[in-house]
Amino acid sequence: MSLSLLHPRHWGSWLAVFLLRIISILPFKVKMLAGSAFGKIGYRLLKRRRHITTTNIALCFPEKSAAEQAQLVKDIFVANGIGFFEIAWAWWANPDSLRKRFTVNGLDVLKSATENGQGVLLIGGHYTHLDLAGMMVNLVADIDVVYRKNNDPVFEYVITSGRKRVFKNVFERSDMRAIIRTLREGRTVWFSPDQDHGIKNSVFAPFFGIPATTVTSASKLMRLGKAKPVFVSHKRDLKTNQYQVTFAVPETEFPSGDEVQDATIINQMIENAIKEQPDQYMWVHRRFKTRPAGEPSVY
Repeated sequence: MSLSLLHPRHWGSWLAVFLLRIISILPFKVKMLAGSAFGKIGYRLLKRRRHITTTNIALCFPEKSAAEQAQLVKDIFVANGIGFFEIAWAWWANPDSLRKRFTVNGLDVLKSATENGQGVLLIGGHYTHLDLAGMMVNLVADIDVVYRKNNDPVFEYVITSGRKRVFKNVFERSDMRAIIRTLREGRTVWFSPDQDHGIKNSVFAPFFGIPATTVTSASKLMRLGKAKPVFVSHKRDLKTNQYQVTFAVPETEFPSGDEVQDATIINQMIENAIKEQPDQYMWVHRRFKTRPAGEPSVY
């Protein structure tokens, strides 16, 4: 930790961290109820995010009525509010305390992929409980994770410290050489390629039928890291207070050698998982921010 993080300009961030630390020690049911209330408040106050979410849902679920879409948007904010509390929980939780909180489907798929010592690229999506699910997966499989550096240095320090407490290796997403080297060593690396990072190093591939920029990094990492692909998804069930983690592989050849085809397969696998629990995906992000040449912004 750098002493520069104690400068007064960072005190607001440290106050937020302190509040998150308090949230992390709340009982599970209190976290869920408080997170739900937090999400409902966010729905009313965060007009820009509400607009983005409403646009995403209209594009991706045109078969739903206006009333169904509106309800889904509200449910998404509740899920994201709960997810905010889950993030705080994940940064400081004792991993062993999560063992009775989740079940796993398809663990044999992951074990089969790792049998010959070959590296595995564990491809996931940005669901609202991403950090918490990562800890759960690490309890059944020794994994490394890839992340995007936080713009706030205090949060970058706290988040990265929390992840390094759990995972053997934590890679910033631009450190491709280290990720490739680790895959070649036979490690399993979690990578989420489902956000819009612009057209550079990306291709357009359908996501819920809408052309969406999808990074080609997954294909490159598998090829250069000589790794096998396994998809991971996860969802929360508030009725049982349990989480479910699922491992799967695509039915078609993957990687195929074609970047657009590979991006299409990735988006389809993530899309299939989202449809099981659509409110628990991070629709508050501008998934369709980058448009094909000549197309106007959808936001």
